[in-house]
Amino acid sequence: MLKLRNVHTDIGGMQIIHNVSMEISQGEFVALLGSNGAGKTTLFRTIAGVLKPNSGTIEFNGVEIHRMPVHKIVGLGLVLCPQGRQLFPQLSVEKNLLMGAYPMRKDKMRMQKNLDRVYSLFPILKERSNQQAGTFSGGEQQMLAIARALMSDPQMLLLDEPSLGLAPLIVKQMADTISEINKELDTTIFLSEQNANMALNITDRGYVLENGACVLSGESSQLQDDESVRKAYIGA
Repeated sequence: MLKLRNVHTDIGGMQIIHNVSMEISQGEFVALLGSNGAGKTTLFRTIAGVLKPNSGTIEFNGVEIHRMPVHKIVGLGLVLCPQGRQLFPQLSVEKNLLMGAYPMRKDKMRMQKNLDRVYSLFPILKERSNQQAGTFSGGEQQMLAIARALMSDPQMLLLDEPSLGLAPLIVKQMADTISEINKELDTTIFLSEQNANMALNITDRGYVLENGACVLSGESSQLQDDESVRKAYIGA
């Protein structure tokens, strides 16, 4: 479904992503682990088209997307839920959600179907549909950010650090919800996380990024048992 081959990305003349190759199949739930500054966000922004790689190729469902604009990549079914949520705080919950459905704005029936679906997944958003997004707690804002990403009906969702800044109880709820999206909606998920323990508990397999390079990959259970991963990311 998603194939990266020898991807390099520079920012301001500095190489951030170094020769990254990886592949994710339809329906998989895959983790991207790495410490702060490892290049996870840069890699996700490169995949999503926000940044363009200096070299290498990125394919989604057999189509080369590494030179495509973001809106066309979204139209193909690949959507990024960015780190930091990036909501419109002065707009209502529902208006934030409808912004996520902008690519299908001419298909009102599909928009309503997707709205009903995310309200079913996140009942609190339906209850507070007219409330300003900026008045929500951190966990509620993250729910809204994920729901907004789902409004475009993606085949694959890139989730960049969804647990960042959230209390442990909320992180557990978030992990359960993300797992449900993968299983119940059949959405392929690529999850970027510093919280390796949470990520490896819910994903099928993972990649480890260090200094912009992919240094390790494997089944999630194998990575959990790997001594270097435990020392660096799990603290055991």
